[in-house]
Amino acid sequence: MNGTKKTIFVGISGGVDSSVAALLLKQQGYDAQGIFVKTWAPDWLPCTWVEEKRDAMRICAALDIPFHFLDASEEYKQGVADYMISEYKTGRTPNPDVLCNKVIKFGVMWQYAKAHGAEGVATGHYARVAYGNPRPEAPVLMKGLDPAKDQSYFLWMVEKDLLPFMRFPIGHLHKKEVRAIAEKAGLFTAAKKDSQGICFLGEVDMKEFLKHYIDEKPGLVITEDGTIVGEHDGVWFYTLGERHGFRITKKDTNRTPYYIVGKNIANNTLTVAASPKNTETEKGTVTVKLRDTNWMILLEKDISYTAQIRYHGALLEAKIIDDTTIELTSDEYIPLGQSLVVYQEDIVIGGGVTFNIQYLGTTCIGVRNAIPPCGRS
Repeated sequence: MNGTKKTIFVGISGGVDSSVAALLLKQQGYDAQGIFVKTWAPDWLPCTWVEEKRDAMRICAALDIPFHFLDASEEYKQGVADYMISEYKTGRTPNPDVLCNKVIKFGVMWQYAKAHGAEGVATGHYARVAYGNPRPEAPVLMKGLDPAKDQSYFLWMVEKDLLPFMRFPIGHLHKKEVRAIAEKAGLFTAAKKDSQGICFLGEVDMKEFLKHYIDEKPGLVITEDGTIVGEHDGVWFYTLGERHGFRITKKDTNRTPYYIVGKNIANNTLTVAASPKNTETEKGTVTVKLRDTNWMILLEKDISYTAQIRYHGALLEAKIIDDTTIELTSDEYIPLGQSLVVYQEDIVIGGGVTFNIQYLGTTCIGVRNAIPPCGRS
């Protein structure tokens, strides 16, 4: 540290991961300062941020580090929640946690930290920032060492210029090691249950959340040959691959489970099949058009990449066509509006939001979803 004590603001949520992140930074000689960010939550949800703030304050007191409070509820409402609701209204499936990282944690939180003398900002993400190949002179974003907890998928939208100022103190650890460190240090969060659900909104059932902002509109559930087999509450409440939440009224003796494989916004119909796999093409080649792309490293056509569509989803073979077009090897139906993240081994190359999807030799999935028509943005 060249004899200087650098100030790093640590996002403290009141959980074990951020607690240990702050502890490790302090042990490494940094001037670690905790910051709790209050975000928007609807009035009808049980209030949890007060308890979370209390736990964050307790951790800062136990570590003997300063505590900061930042109200970012307006920024979260406009930049994350409103966007999420508007995407669902059009039938797409957004990822609010990705936006939360860009807008809140490495947006307003970083701006506040800079304004208060910080030289960097840290979180309890299971991810890493490292220097080396393929850009020796610049940092790269990498997967967390614990494959079961890796959260690099949620960080693809963060601008590469911010990487030198980002710290992930627990990215090189496994979860059990993090809890062991917290226990050894006597932190009460050592045994605290991990939070789940939407970023900062807690354990909220997505359909119940959306029904407060999008009216229900009952519609038909049909098979791929057009046979009516059930009903649903509105196509915008569902995503491809789901097998729950709609009602099957036409029973068969085999009790076949149905998966959603298509959505038609105009007709308000869900198309279901006995498998979430695409059986229309043997090869399983999918061409995906992306919007809102963010590439941390320049794409190259002759390099082997993998891509992930869902958090902890399968790593798919990926071929680069151009900056907004990726060819995947997959037999699964891919939701529109979802984050597609490209990797080169453990390095995050970047990603984008899916908006047009076409299987080789078949009709465009965009048409089946009717969002948007095939070939149009």
